[in-house]
Amino acid sequence: MHIQDILSAAGRPTLSFEFFPPRTPESVKDLQESLHQLAPWLPGFVSVTYGAGGSTRDRTQALVGELRQSDVFDPIPHLTCVGHTEAEVMALLENYAAAGVSNVLALRGDLPGRPVAEGDFITAADLVRFIRRFNERGLHPDPRGFGIGVACFPEGHPATPNRMLEMDHLKAKVDAGADYLCTQVFFNNHDFHDFRARCDLAGIHAPILAGILPLTQRSSLLRMAELSAGSRYPAKLLRAFQRASDDAECFRQVGIHHAVTQCADLLDHDVAGIHFYTLNKAATTVEVMRGVGLSAERRG
Repeated sequence: MHIQDILSAAGRPTLSFEFFPPRTPESVKDLQESLHQLAPWLPGFVSVTYGAGGSTRDRTQALVGELRQSDVFDPIPHLTCVGHTEAEVMALLENYAAAGVSNVLALRGDLPGRPVAEGDFITAADLVRFIRRFNERGLHPDPRGFGIGVACFPEGHPATPNRMLEMDHLKAKVDAGADYLCTQVFFNNHDFHDFRARCDLAGIHAPILAGILPLTQRSSLLRMAELSAGSRYPAKLLRAFQRASDDAECFRQVGIHHAVTQCADLLDHDVAGIHFYTLNKAATTVEVMRGVGLSAERRG
């Protein structure tokens, strides 16, 4: 289903989940179990990541193909432009169109930890324009072509410290043809609300889905802080984690409680949708959804 229809047909904020292609038989089993646990929530869509420089291209396409066979999970594959030629992207779009995939998430993508050939795209806006040209050629079964999503950064884009210039870059992606925005992870809802207000001031009116990742392990806390974008943890959350000390279950409950609080506030402020970064594990996401009152039965 085209993302415009997904967002308009729900009549309420959408729920969606992100998965990454599994690499081992054990991780395949974990993902299958997670899909089984999350199916009752009838997500609007699920996104499938694409490794840096296309490193998981085949696995991404395989997982998207498997999800297309489901009556529950409508897959949106990530598509990155770093190191890709127009011919390579064209082939991917043709394959996805033939498989009945309705939407893609257009990203610049991370640089892989290996040398990569120079591609034909410089920015995500270039990729969005290319997909729009594909759509205009009538190569997709839907007359509208692919629905197009792009990423956004409530805490600020790591490569653009100038926040006004950052908004110009984001508007360029929307003007190029993006239908919706999906945020990177954030932990302070003030950042999201302020970002949404600045989008409105900049004339960016595409729906914004809020990306949520419950922190349930101390290693995850450190890992998020080390990423290129970094993460701004509210002092209140850090104090709670400090009180948890080395009690792993206590730490986990603090992270879940914070995510529940975030989601409740977002829903109270008319968020277009909540996108859970699941890390291919369903249990924490299910706890957060139930904690905020989103029971599977009520969504069925």
